[in-house]
Amino acid sequence: MKGAAAAETMRRFFEPRSVAVIGASAAAGKPGRVVVQNILANGFAGELFLVNPRGGEIDGRRVHASIEALPDGIDQAIVTLPAAQAPTTVRALGARGIRAAVLAASGFAEADQLGEALQAELLAAIRESGVRVLGPNTTGHVSVPGAFTSSFFPLGRVPRGSVSYVAQTGNFCGISLRHIMSAEHFGVARSVGLGNKVDLDESDVLEYLGGDAATRAILLYLESIKEPRRFLRVARRVSREKPVVLLKGGVSDAGAAAAVAHTGALAADGRVVDGALEQAGVARIHRYSQLFHVAKALDAMPLPRGNRVAFLSPSGAFTVCLTDLCRTLGLEVPALAEATRARLQALAPPFIRMRNPVDIFGSVALHGYERAYGDALDAVLGDPNVDAAVVIMMLTSETGVPRHDFLVDLVRRHPAKPVYATFMGAHEHDVAAKAYLEPRGVPCFMLVEEPFEVLAVLARCRANLGRLR
Repeated sequence: MKGAAAAETMRRFFEPRSVAVIGASAAAGKPGRVVVQNILANGFAGELFLVNPRGGEIDGRRVHASIEALPDGIDQAIVTLPAAQAPTTVRALGARGIRAAVLAASGFAEADQLGEALQAELLAAIRESGVRVLGPNTTGHVSVPGAFTSSFFPLGRVPRGSVSYVAQTGNFCGISLRHIMSAEHFGVARSVGLGNKVDLDESDVLEYLGGDAATRAILLYLESIKEPRRFLRVARRVSREKPVVLLKGGVSDAGAAAAVAHTGALAADGRVVDGALEQAGVARIHRYSQLFHVAKALDAMPLPRGNRVAFLSPSGAFTVCLTDLCRTLGLEVPALAEATRARLQALAPPFIRMRNPVDIFGSVALHGYERAYGDALDAVLGDPNVDAAVVIMMLTSETGVPRHDFLVDLVRRHPAKPVYATFMGAHEHDVAAKAYLEPRGVPCFMLVEEPFEVLAVLARCRANLGRLR
């Protein structure tokens, strides 16, 4: 896709003015029912047309008996029919002038040889009809700025954020998005399940998101790269403007075999991919949960200006172990400016020599939680040697549970430097702190290593922005 044609195709998918659901159903739990409920729950303001051979009505909406009976000018079709009907349906959509389609059904190349043959037939239908297709074997996509989703997984209203996902798995517009909505406190801009990517692929969507004003950062999960050279060209261009982060599945022999079974894709050798991705400015991650952790940080905070981190710790063991971790991750734990160190020392007992990392326990004993943590964090955030800060909070009924407003206020006073919180103590207090802080803009992590892992990824993103400009 090039130029105006590419832009119009993506507009049809992400900002449709009219949508038809092919295979709409009145039966609870059926994909053709759930997708309609999701569309309405997200406040879609365009025209919605339903198609089912039975005709009649669903929830007071007219049901057209065929694609041929639909009116002119429909932007997009969501097809929830069985896989065997996909080629015929795509041809019918093309004949009706509908140029964008989401194919939900599985049972193609990821299944068996018969599925491979069916996928080949589908590809021929796409080329003959001129219809652009997302999928098959996908739960669809979400476009929060467009108040629209094609997902048939029960979602309800999806909260808006500034990060977008491109995932070679249907579950991202399903269970993964439900995890974000229920366990985290950030939203998304767009989320795309590529499925078998028989037509639209990661390069098409990445290129669109690179120019999307609603998307501030892009996270990808890929098991294969359809056109590696094109992908690297697009990634290099996009990563000059916004962070691009990738989790690559199928890098082990067993993982590659699982990828074939999942989407029918052949995964490239991870060792070959590494160097090329680095050259293109793509930051690699290696755990699925980091797709959430990195996105949460990107949605709430700016990128760090560098890799220099200060952290406040209630334990000497943490200061040692996490300093080691920083070295392993490529983060620096810099010496603090003398004025900063003196300010910290004034808060501490004389037998504790204050430095970075900041051993905060003695200061808490002298001055209380909020003053000790608050003054120390204010000091390190004002230090020119520090690019980001991590606060390790000790929360138990015995040691005290502070009001967390002081941390929110400090983050707002230092908007240029990211601050992440993590915890060690009573789980119920940790969960309550996360529930309070994250909606107020402070990303929280339940394991002490996680914020440092995130900072290491984002420091690489920052370096890529500078290197590639």
